[in-house]
Amino acid sequence: MVTTTYLLRAATPLLFPLIAVIGATFHARRKSLKLSSAEIWFRWWAIVALGGGGLWMTLSFLFIPDFMSEMIGFTLSPFATEIAFANLGIAVTGFRALKASYRERVTIGIGSGMFLWGATLGHLNQWLANGDTAPGNVGAVLIYDVAIPLLILVFARLSHITKLNEPDKPARGGLAKTRIATEPVTHTP
Repeated sequence: MVTTTYLLRAATPLLFPLIAVIGATFHARRKSLKLSSAEIWFRWWAIVALGGGGLWMTLSFLFIPDFMSEMIGFTLSPFATEIAFANLGIAVTGFRALKASYRERVTIGIGSGMFLWGATLGHLNQWLANGDTAPGNVGAVLIYDVAIPLLILVFARLSHITKLNEPDKPARGGLAKTRIATEPVTHTP
């Protein structure tokens, strides 16, 4: 039973990416959509995995900080509130990504990466230097923290490339393709 509980706790961070994958898979299969598959995947990943996951962490660190500290293998500290609000910033950017330009989307990916990749380094340091094998320190949180920003960047780029290749549609954050007349314009006096 203890092993099952540990595995469930260690796998919890993958809940939001799993929802994003399932949602994007079913959403992209609908034939009547005006969105490209890349855009659908970007939106699900940004809103559910980054936004929803960040909001979940915000609420968890605000309302059950003792449990979250135990999950990570730390003692309860005032830093739980700081982690909560850092995650709130991540959540807001994830939700903002829906209507963001390409440049904003890249900034969201890089910005969330700075926080989450930094957290990954902290988790690895605690594991290797102090033997912290708590489920919230060495479990799926490592996959989540590395993969989410990386996939945000990949899907943002793929979505942008897809928009650039569509005729007569401007890409977000870029200039619209301009059609140049191939026949000379003549003026009659």
